[in-house]
Amino acid sequence: MSTQQYMIEKSAGSREGARLRYVTWAHYSEEWHSTLHTHACAELFFITGGHGVFQVWQDRFPVAINDLVVINTSTPHTETSQNGSPMEYVVLGVEGLETLTDISGWALLHLAAEQEAVSACLRMMVQEIRARQPGCDEICQSLLDIILLRLRRREDFALSSSPAGRRTSQNCDLARRYIDNHFKENLTLDQLAEMLHINKYHLAHTFREEFHTSPISYLISRRIEESRFLLRETDHPLSLIAQMLGFSSLSYFSQCFRRVEGVSPIEYRRKNR
Repeated sequence: MSTQQYMIEKSAGSREGARLRYVTWAHYSEEWHSTLHTHACAELFFITGGHGVFQVWQDRFPVAINDLVVINTSTPHTETSQNGSPMEYVVLGVEGLETLTDISGWALLHLAAEQEAVSACLRMMVQEIRARQPGCDEICQSLLDIILLRLRRREDFALSSSPAGRRTSQNCDLARRYIDNHFKENLTLDQLAEMLHINKYHLAHTFREEFHTSPISYLISRRIEESRFLLRETDHPLSLIAQMLGFSSLSYFSQCFRRVEGVSPIEYRRKNR
């Protein structure tokens, strides 16, 4: 794999808070492999050639030329190139930016009307970096601002600027989003902390400060919320509902439900049918 990276040192950041930290351009070879990893800033992958496959958390999806993949801060991801069609891309590392399009912290879109303008900005970035003339960092930051303005015109895509240094809050938000998307699975505090590469006690403490509840209590509340719908709208046995929502047993489901709702699942179903 052929890779070149340029670190931005002097950029003051855009008016909206998004700061360009680095620019990387890469050309894959068939023998190169990557593993799941995270970054301290968001990454915008612009696919400029070939085909490949991205993995974000457990999600895998194909990419091709003119696709854009946005990966939020601290979101585990990796990418591989397709044999016979080596993938090429330009990556912008951006501090103070996140996509709100998907709750798992990533987004994929195909550049259409904005493709020509975005590609021109990327080419100018690479040209500026190779020339290394005075003002290079400021020009690259301005080109990033233009790219973000173009992308924000998309109705199917949401970007949010967040103040730099909100790493703790971002980790808590990422943990909550992951729970929202995977609450039916057998999740533990250890698993959440490992995915975020932080101490589990730190995660529990900061999550409670941010959302006034623990990660596990929030997980249970999401399961109970879904169970209310299933109790009202289906005839599923309680044992099946407990299994579908990741509870270890029917008795534990009933105990959690009564603690949150004040009545048993059977009583709730009877009153709401």
